[in-house]
Amino acid sequence: MRSRSRLWTIVAAGLVSACLLPAPAWASPAPPTARSAPAQDADIKDRLAALPGMHLVQEKTVTGYRFFVLTYTQPVDHRHPERGSFQQRLTVLHRGLDRPTVFSASGYGLPADPGPSRSEPTRLLDANQVSLEYRFFRGSEPVTGGDWSTLNVRQATDDQHAVFTALKSVYTGRWIATGGSKGGMNAAHYERFHPGDMDGTVAYVAPDDAARPGDRAYAEVIRSNGTPECRAALAAVQTETLRRRTRLAARFEQYAEDNGLTFSAEYLGSADKALEALVIDTPWAFWQYGTAADCAAVPGKDATDQQLWDWLDGVEGFSFYTDQTLSYYAPYYYQAATELGAPEVAYPHLKPLLKYRISVWDYIPDSVARRGFDPSLTRDVDRWISRNARHTLFVYGSADPWSAEKFGLSSRARDSWVMTVAGGNHGASIGALADADRATATAALQRWAGLAPAGGPGIAAPQAPAPYDAVLDRPGQAERHRLPGLPS
Repeated sequence: MRSRSRLWTIVAAGLVSACLLPAPAWASPAPPTARSAPAQDADIKDRLAALPGMHLVQEKTVTGYRFFVLTYTQPVDHRHPERGSFQQRLTVLHRGLDRPTVFSASGYGLPADPGPSRSEPTRLLDANQVSLEYRFFRGSEPVTGGDWSTLNVRQATDDQHAVFTALKSVYTGRWIATGGSKGGMNAAHYERFHPGDMDGTVAYVAPDDAARPGDRAYAEVIRSNGTPECRAALAAVQTETLRRRTRLAARFEQYAEDNGLTFSAEYLGSADKALEALVIDTPWAFWQYGTAADCAAVPGKDATDQQLWDWLDGVEGFSFYTDQTLSYYAPYYYQAATELGAPEVAYPHLKPLLKYRISVWDYIPDSVARRGFDPSLTRDVDRWISRNARHTLFVYGSADPWSAEKFGLSSRARDSWVMTVAGGNHGASIGALADADRATATAALQRWAGLAPAGGPGIAAPQAPAPYDAVLDRPGQAERHRLPGLPS
C-alpha cells in the first residue's frame, strides 16, 4: 500500500506569520539595540490607520521597533467584489521608513494574539516586516458556509497584492517577499501572479509538487536518508507501535480526555485511526527536523509503552491528530486536495498492519463542498518560475523530505539561484549555507533591497546581520509541516 503525505503545517500550535528560522551560528546572541526613529516615523500609526480599508487593532511595545496588529478589508472574491468582504489580519513590524520592507506570508494563520517576529531576511536587511494571515484561517475567515471555492492561490495572492498596494504608499522603498515551507510556495506563487510587486524573493524549503510523471523524489529521500541501520530502526518502531495498537490507542484516548481533546467523525473519528495516521508519518517527521545524530534515540523492541509514547510525542506530537489541531489546518488540507497536491511515499512493510484507508478529505469538515484536484496550478507555476524568475533565491536542505522536489531555474531566469544546505533539514537557512553560497546569497539579497555596500552610494547595508533576539527570533515558533501519510 502506498501512502501519501498530506500536510504542509507549522512548527507549533502558536503559529506565526514569518518563516522564523534558527539563528545562524555567525549571529550574535545579544539583543537588538534601540534605534532612534526618523522624524517622519513619528506618525506611522496614524499613517497606517488612515489607509483606505486598513484598521488598527493594537500597537505593542517592542525594543527598537514599533509593532502594529491590523486588519484589512478584502473581497471574498477579487473577481466578483459584489459577493461581500472579510477582514484579513496582518502585522507590521516597523523599523523605519528609510529601511526596506520584507513581506512574509506563511500560508497559514497568525497567532490568536500576534507578537513581533523577524524572518531571516528581515534580520539580514535590518528591515521592516509585514506578516499576513492566509485567507480562511481563524481570524481571517470569509463567511461562505461550506463553499470554500475562493480558498485558492489566485485569490490569496490577490489578497497579498492588495495589502502591498496599500502599504507601498507608506513604505516606498524596496520590498522582498519571503516565506518558508508552504510560505515558500506562497512566495513563488506571488511572484508568478504579481511579478511586478516585489524587488526580490527568498523562498525557504518550498516544495514544487508539479505532479511530474514517474517522479519518486520524495520517496527516494526517505529511502536514502541516514544509515541502513537507522532506516531499519524507524521501520521497526512503526511496526512495533502498530503491534501495540490496542494499548497505545487506549492511552491516546485517555490523553485526549485528560486534555479536553476529541476525535469526532468530522475528522479522524477515533484514537485508533489517529494513531495509525501518526505511525505512517513517523519517518518523514523524523527527518524533517531530525538529524542522523538522533537515530541513536529511536526506541527498540524492548522499549516500554511509556518510552515509545514519549519518543513518538517528541517526534510528532499526539495532539496534532485531534480535532482541535486538525480543524485549524483544514484550509490547508482543502488546498492540498484541490490544487497544491502532496508527495507520495510508500511504506510497504506496514501494509499487513493498517486498518484504514485515509483520505485528505478526512481532514476537511463534511460541511465543506468537495472539489476535484486540478494539477494546472502547480504545473503552471513550476514552468513559469523556471523561465521567468528574477531576483529569486530558493534555499533547501539536502536531508529535508520536503526539499526533495525543488523549484528549478532555466537559463532564462535572471539573477536567481537554487541553493542547498548540505545535510540540512526543514530549518535550512541562508546562515547555514556553505561560506561561498552564503556570501553570494547575502550580497544578492542586499542588492535586491537596494542596500549599498560599505562606502557605496545609497542606503547603507548593515555592517553585520542584526543580532539574534530571543523574543523576536524564536526558533521554536518556526514553520514546519507535520506530514501525515495518506494511504492511496
